[in-house]
Parts: sequence; C-alpha cells; structure tokens
Amino acid sequence: MDLTLSAEETAFRDEVRAWLSENNPGPLPPGGDEGRFEFARDWQRTLHAGGWAGVSWPKEYGGRAATLVEQAIFSEEVARAQVPPPANILGLYVGGPTVIAFGTEEQKDRFLGPILSADEIWCQGFSEPDAGSDLGAVTTKAVRENGGWRVTGQKVWTTFGHEAKWCMLLARSDRDAPKHKGLTYYICDMEQDGVEVRPLRQITGEAEFNEIFFEGAYVPEENLLGGEGNGWMVAMVSLMHERAAIGLAATMLLSTVVDEVIELARETGHAQDPLVRQHIARIKIGVEALRFGVLRGLTATMKTGIPGPEASLAKLQFADINQDLTELATELSGVEGLRLDSEWAYRMLRSRANSIEGGTTDIVKNSIAERVLGLPRLR
Repeated sequence: MDLTLSAEETAFRDEVRAWLSENNPGPLPPGGDEGRFEFARDWQRTLHAGGWAGVSWPKEYGGRAATLVEQAIFSEEVARAQVPPPANILGLYVGGPTVIAFGTEEQKDRFLGPILSADEIWCQGFSEPDAGSDLGAVTTKAVRENGGWRVTGQKVWTTFGHEAKWCMLLARSDRDAPKHKGLTYYICDMEQDGVEVRPLRQITGEAEFNEIFFEGAYVPEENLLGGEGNGWMVAMVSLMHERAAIGLAATMLLSTVVDEVIELARETGHAQDPLVRQHIARIKIGVEALRFGVLRGLTATMKTGIPGPEASLAKLQFADINQDLTELATELSGVEGLRLDSEWAYRMLRSRANSIEGGTTDIVKNSIAERVLGLPRLR
C-alpha cells in the first residue's frame, strides 16, 4: 500500500483544496430543519456549478470521472474543510450511481441532471417495520395496472423523505417467488396523492427520518430500474455505494473532532489529567487504525475492482469512535454539556444514531461474521 500521491494526484488535491477555500459556505446555520436544508441545497448548487457535485460520476453524465484515489482525496479535503454535506446526498452517492449502473439511456437523461443540481431530491425506501435488518422480508407490494404498477405498503427510517421528489423503492412484485427473487426496484414519484410522509422526531428534536405510507401510489413502467424481479441485486448495488461513501471522509471527520476535543480539554483545564490524556490517546489510535483499514480496502478495490468488507468494518469503527468522542467532550464541558442546546450535547445525542442508521451494529457484526469470517449463521 503506497500512500505517496503522484504528481497528478497532488495537483488534483491542490485544486480541490483551493476551490473549497474560496467557496466554503461555513457550517450549517442553527435553527429549523427547513432553513438548514435549503442552506445545504444552495451549497450543493455551488458544488455543481464548480463541477464538484458528482466527482465520481462519468463525464458524460456531468461528473469528473475521478479515480478511486481522487475520490478519496476529494472526500478527505471536504472533511478537512468542514463544509456541510450536500442536500441530495442519497441521490449523489446512491441513486445516481445506481441509475448509471442499471438505467436506460432515457432514465439517465431524465434523472441524473436534477440529482446533480439538487433540483430533485432522492430518498431510499428500503426498510419497513418488519423488514429492516432482513431486507428480503419486504412486504410492500407492487401490482401491475394500466401499463405500470400500483404500490401499497409502508416504509420507515426514510432519510429526507419529507424533502424528496423521488424514492428508490424496493417492493414485492411477485408474492409467489422466493423472498429474494420476487423484488423489483422502482423510482417512485413522492409528489402524488397515494404517498403520505410522516416525520419521526429524533432525540435531537430534528425530524430527518420519516415513515412513508403508500396507498395505491402509481409507478409507470418506464420508472422500473434494472428489470422486473431483479430488485435484490439492484438494492445490493445501492447499499454498496452507500457503504463506500463513508470511507476516508469519516476518518478525516473524526481526526478533526479529536483536535476539537483536545482544544476543549485545554480550555476546560483537563489537558493535564492523565486519565483524560489516556482516553484521547486511545481514541486517536482508533482513528489511525480506521484510516489504515480504509486505505487497505481502497488498495484492494483498485486491484480487484470489487469493494471488500472494509466499508462495513469502517462503519462499525466510526460509530464507536464518534460516540466515544462526543461523550467525552460532553463530560469535559461540565455544566454546559448538560444544556440541550449546547453544541456538544447535540453532537452526543446525534451520534447515537451512528450505530443504527445504515444497518444496526449487531446486524453488521452478524454479516461480517457470516460472510467474511465464514462463521455459522446466528439462526
């Protein structure tokens, strides 16, 4: 694993760093969800105007066709600059790449441009009340009707469902087929009478997650993605892109937070406390272990073209480290850390979702045990 950047990669890094320095909009503003979302949408439009919204996408679809190393560099620089995430993060990192992989030319022409510009926000309709960890147990049904499909069922934990124009919808199109064989992947219009979105209020007071009820929502045939009955395969590709989006950006984010916690320890008079110093050192070692694990995975992907299990391991490590860091910072803040509206209290509360969102820690551990280590199934 050679970590030395080539001349071209160094030039790319310098270009990204300079552009971010000139265009950084600052952190997300305090206040309501809607204002923060519009701030993120405006930031994505700035990224798009600069040609950075779809850095990994092929050039013919509005991207930069960045190599894996360049994508890693971009993610690191974005995290280093502490710019806010784009509004259409699921569209950019999950929906768009899935359309590029499986979509018809008509679908690519229709959907990819508005994803990049944040004109049309995407959400992911996979999890259900009884089919979260076991995605093959999806029961939302799709029935053929009038040259399309009628969809009935419920989805839950749908990030940005209340802002979305399109939903990456996994539904059961053949109730007689084995559970992994009877699924189809649809692009469903959220702006129709047959779709109801209900917000789920989080412990932070925000409502970025939602539950969605489909009551005869209509999906035309041209919005089927990847072919009837191929939903499981398409969904797995979507999830692969979701996992790959974590990588080095998470590592750089954690490195930045470690620096913030060190400064907080100095400000609060805890910098010489041996237990605090040991705690921070242990976290720093964990961040470095995460970074080298991600780089090893990146090297393997460059050699084989196939992402390995490192992305799932990175998710586990990120959740543990971020929760540990924010808890420590809240403790160091003293009385201020008990204020619900304090920055560290918010980060600590929000970090609780890290071990739930994108697959719970227990389920990810089971997947690694069974599929990577070859251990017997849990049940």
